Parts: sequence; structure tokens; C-alpha cells
Amino acid sequence: MSEKKHILRPGRRPVQPESPLPGGVGGGVECHEIGISPLHPSPTPLPWMEREDLSCFAAVPRGAEDIAAHELKMLGIAGAIAGKGGVAFVADRSGLYRANLWLRTASRLLVQLAVFPCSNPDELYAGVHVIAWQDLITPAMTLAVDCSLRDSALTHSGFVALKTKDAVVDRIREACGSRPSVDTSSPDVRINVHLHKNVCTVSLDSSGEPLDRRGYRLERNEAPLRETLAAAVVALTGWDGSVPLVDPMCGSGTIPVEAALQVARIPPGLKRSFGFQHWLDFDSSLWDRLVREAEDGIQRVPLGLITGYDKDSRALALAARNSAGAGLEGQIHYFHADLMEFKPEGNKGVVIINPPYGIRMGEEDDLRELYCQIGDIMKKRCKGWTGYVLTGNLELAKYIGLKASRRFVLFNGPIECRLLKYELY
Repeated sequence: MSEKKHILRPGRRPVQPESPLPGGVGGGVECHEIGISPLHPSPTPLPWMEREDLSCFAAVPRGAEDIAAHELKMLGIAGAIAGKGGVAFVADRSGLYRANLWLRTASRLLVQLAVFPCSNPDELYAGVHVIAWQDLITPAMTLAVDCSLRDSALTHSGFVALKTKDAVVDRIREACGSRPSVDTSSPDVRINVHLHKNVCTVSLDSSGEPLDRRGYRLERNEAPLRETLAAAVVALTGWDGSVPLVDPMCGSGTIPVEAALQVARIPPGLKRSFGFQHWLDFDSSLWDRLVREAEDGIQRVPLGLITGYDKDSRALALAARNSAGAGLEGQIHYFHADLMEFKPEGNKGVVIINPPYGIRMGEEDDLRELYCQIGDIMKKRCKGWTGYVLTGNLELAKYIGLKASRRFVLFNGPIECRLLKYELY
């Protein structure tokens, strides 16, 4: 096939009605887990360096798509379309940089290069090979290919990734005389291939490391709640920093830190690097300006606004170190206390609890008493406050003994969860 049938010039998508604010049923088109709905082929493909409007896709934890779309709107990026597993949007280079820097709920940002039909290895190779990879990757750079497949004739992700890699390096060797190397752990350029119903979408991963890796968490295995999901939970509560926020089972502090980052106006990506910084067209002066503007807007968290409690002293030590790593040293107060000792100060505020779900066999019996305690404490000690419990076990949630005024569906990895809202009078 000719190059014109494969390389796509990014164009603006039709603006659809905005999705409802976080908490409603997700609207818009289905974007699948990692991919963008195909656009029409462009009759006049543009070299990468000349592109002004980039077709992008923000991969988002399921249930948080509308929140991410709202975040993009607040960044001045209009026309974002929320779908299953993410948000499709169009942005210029500045918008792409700002989205990586500021999005709190997205896990990665992909920039679409091409969409083509693909039902066999030859079509895959041809569709990838026609992309002018020598404009994007030099032989001195390293690359990696990520692949996801669903409902397609090609069923082996490892084979698809290998075939994609072959097409990329062959095109670069033909143009440059040598080829780049593969580095699966820390590549200069990460390529994403999404194959769904025999339609292949090829994209560049502009984020590099997933965006939940903010750079402040020192021991990631200590907290199962990802930063992106914690940010989504805080957003769904509607908390704006006007009342206190408390986490009585804070662990290593993910929820308090994400809440503090929001109220302090600290970009979640301020402490890390991104994949687009390795691209040949990286505009360092633009990036430096965006970072300086962000730093100028940072403010301190008011004293006593955000508090975390936990009975595990080691977890609290991690929480304090994570807070310092996020630029919040001394701005979140942590206390060593068992849940039964918890009593918030003040007449109103937001309480967020993420208790264990009891995934392993036999754990539910041990956790019933904990969920009963959560209900008793919120009812007796948190009058005037609004309580939120994130759980992946609705059977255990019944033992809270309170009627939820609202339920939000979120996914903690593969676990379908509910964020339950309780009005505590």
C-alpha cells in the first residue's frame, strides 16, 4: 500500500456534547483500553515536525474518564471525548506537554501516528513500515514496543510487538544505513500498538514511565492504591480545600499526598521526566517555560488542613518521607493511632477511608469487624462531616451499616470498586 493510505495527519475531531462531571455514567465514544477510534486517511501526510494538532489519547483508570476529560478542559484543551478506558483529545505541542505535567488521573498519554486495517502479519508490517520512522528515531536512540490485542486475527502480543519492531528498524536502516537498538526497560522512544477488531493503531507514548509514577513514592510495594486512583477519589469527593480532609487509615499517605498536591497547585509530574523529552522535536525552551509557570503558582497547604492516621508506625514513616519527596514536608500532619482512637477535629470536613478488601480466601471473616467499626466511628464521631469509603468488596461494605447517598464505580487495577458516600448528620 502507498504511504498516503497509512500516515495520518492529525485533525480536529468533531466536538461532541461534554460528558457529565465525575460520578455520572461515562459518555462519548468507546476509545477501548489503549487506542483511538480510526480517523480518515489524510491525502497529504505531514512530516512529524510540521504537525500542529496531535491526535492524543489519555489512558485512564476505568471509572475516572470523565474526571480526566474535565481536567483537560481546565487545562484549556477543548473537545475531549471520554470513552471506556480513556479520553481522546486533540492538542498542540504545548497542550501535550501541559497534559503530561498536570493530569492527575491519567496513566499515560499516547500520540497517534497511524490507523490501518490489519488481519495478518504482512498487513501489520506494511502498515508500520510506511511510517517515516527516520524522522522520529535515529540509529543512536533506543526503542521499545508495547502491544495490546483484542478481538483480532492476530492473537499473540509478543509476535505483534516483534513484527512491529522489525518494520520500524528496517525502515530506519533503509534510510540511515544502521538501526537503533531495543531497550525494554528505559527506551528513548516507546511505541504503542493497539490492535482491536483487526484495526491497528500505532502511537508514540509521550509519557514514558506511567504517569502514576510521580517520583515521590519511595517504596511502591507498600501501597496498593495507585496515585492516579487516589487523585480520582479525591476529585470525586468534590473537596476543594475549604474544609479539612482526613484519612484515618492512611498507610504510606497516598490519599493525603494527592489531596495536598491538588490544593497546593503542585503538578503531579513536577518531580519526574517524560518520554517526549527524548523526541527529536522536543522544545526544551517551551518545556522550561511551562515548568516555571507551574512552580510560580505553588502555594503552601494551610496548617491542619490535611491529616493522616495509621496504627503502623513504619507506614507513617513512609508517609512522611513520601510527603517530603512530593515537596510537602511538614504540610501534612500524620498521627500514630488505631482506627478506634480516631476522632476528627472540627465540625465539618471530608473523611476518606480505603480499608482492605479481603481478596484472599478467609480474610472476609477477619474484616467484618473492621467494617462495623468504620460505620460506628463515622456515625458517632464524624457528625457534620461527609464520609467516603473505597472498597472492592460490597459484601463487606454492608457491615458499615450506613446508607450510602451516592456510589461511584472505580477500578483498582482489575478490581471493580465502589466509592461510597455517606452524609453524616
